[in-house]
Amino acid sequence: MKKHDLIVIGAGPGGYVAAIRAAQLGLDVACIESESALGGTCVRVGCIPSKALLEASERYHEAAHTLKDFGVNVSGVELDLPKMLERKTKVVDALTGGVAFLFKKNKITRYLGHGRVVGPGRVNVEGSAPEELSAKHVLIATGSSVAPLRGVELDGDRVGTSTEALAYAEVPKHLVVIGAGYIGLELGSVWNRLGAKVTVLEYLERILPGMDSDIAEEAERIFTRQGIEFKLGSKVTAAKTEGDSVRVSIEGQPDIVCDRVLVSVGRVPNTTGLGLDTVGIELDPRGRVPIDDHFRTYVEGFYAIGDVVRGPMLAHKAEEEGVACVEHIVTGYGHVNYDAIPGVVYTHPEIASVGKTEDELKAQNVPYRKGTFPFLANGRARALAATEGRVKILAHQTTDRILGVHIIGARAGDLIAEAAAAIEFGATSEDIARTSHAHPTLAEAMKEAAFAVAGRAIHV
Repeated sequence: MKKHDLIVIGAGPGGYVAAIRAAQLGLDVACIESESALGGTCVRVGCIPSKALLEASERYHEAAHTLKDFGVNVSGVELDLPKMLERKTKVVDALTGGVAFLFKKNKITRYLGHGRVVGPGRVNVEGSAPEELSAKHVLIATGSSVAPLRGVELDGDRVGTSTEALAYAEVPKHLVVIGAGYIGLELGSVWNRLGAKVTVLEYLERILPGMDSDIAEEAERIFTRQGIEFKLGSKVTAAKTEGDSVRVSIEGQPDIVCDRVLVSVGRVPNTTGLGLDTVGIELDPRGRVPIDDHFRTYVEGFYAIGDVVRGPMLAHKAEEEGVACVEHIVTGYGHVNYDAIPGVVYTHPEIASVGKTEDELKAQNVPYRKGTFPFLANGRARALAATEGRVKILAHQTTDRILGVHIIGARAGDLIAEAAAAIEFGATSEDIARTSHAHPTLAEAMKEAAFAVAGRAIHV
């Protein structure tokens, strides 16, 4: 039996970051991962490849349709889909190789196989090279998988998940996306830009559940103008392959016949088959591992982070938890402020959010003030020809502390970092308004929205 100080099960963003930080703090760390490539779903078949395709499809669309507005005349624009997919793969390979290098640099012992808990402080590696390991601390960081949908038969080809949608060999004539969340809208945008007809079916009466409803409504209008069709309040009851087509059945509506279906209705934690019951760890009704504020399960020596515990299923949230967890193990201190965890949808325009939504503040009867500023009135946005969207800041009525910031517009994913830092440090809207922002930049829209909280926006 091989002994370590810490065994991490899972090498996704939470697991590999936790392993590296623990090694930096002096622990002898082992990490068990069933995939040969490190980085988890995010790096291999999630965040990274999807962003590579989003960027590529956006540039293709720009060359074909909008560069002429800048005085750049381009003719004969053609899509080379194999080349686009090849570049995506190279980006992924570089990053997975980077994680492997970091493991080697930090002297982390990597085990290839499935990790299964077999007793207190004991984990077996199952696979082609079985091992028996022991450690004082065991961290569960096994991530999540695509949630199934009753009646929909996944075949890994015509009816698939985001994994298949990242590697279609040809542009679908008609792609049906089931689910109007982050992943569905991002990949729907990719194939819409590349020429597919895209229909998004959503069970709820809105897109982007959980995001600020004002911003979600504006996003729906923008995406509709881009050519994406939305059918809200649609309950999908079946999706079955018929030769080279797929028939999608919707309760109370006519069937839709298309050539590809992307199922994107959420994710479920990867907690089955881990042997957690052998040490008395009981899962909650959603299959998650219950933890305390320091990521400890209710069984001594076992911890959990990321998608297998409560909270949003976001890579950067898992990373923060991984660092906080191992720092608490070693130093006794470690904390994550969940009010300062941003979320980003990498569509065009991007959508970003941090803190409370206006819907939540109303439901909780929190007194607040609101300031908004449109990118249409921002000089840099006009220069970029990216005037859609706005910044919305919510601040406490009495203290002026920032409670939430919501952005739809160009580079919203980068702009939200200032808002996350502001919430982390307890800043007020006045603090942002009085902070000098370079001109001309998109960030000036944040400053103006902060001034608008007190009714003092300058340029609108």
